[in-house]
Amino acid sequence: MDGKTWLTLLTVVAAGLAIAAAVLLVRVFKARRLLLDAGIPLRDKALFWVAVIYTVSPVDLIPDPVYLDDIGVLLLALRSLHAAAGAAGVGRPTRTAKEPDAVG
Repeated sequence: MDGKTWLTLLTVVAAGLAIAAAVLLVRVFKARRLLLDAGIPLRDKALFWVAVIYTVSPVDLIPDPVYLDDIGVLLLALRSLHAAAGAAGVGRPTRTAKEPDAVG
């Protein structure tokens, strides 16, 4: 393969990683309401914040041009937070009793 093909391949991979990071960023902003809920264990909230700190820190398992480790750690933390919220019953819409129709 020549240099132009490698450059194109790297551009596509970088664009894919940027899109994945943007999707995770949106999920992080949506998850912030779960961090304020008292029903979710502190351990899961702390795991989420550790993942955020790891994502923005300069220390990485894989060098920074490749964000796979950052995305993976953040994704695992989000899944853990949402699983804890599901177990605690947080975020589910509550069902209300359906009122009978008034017959006139």
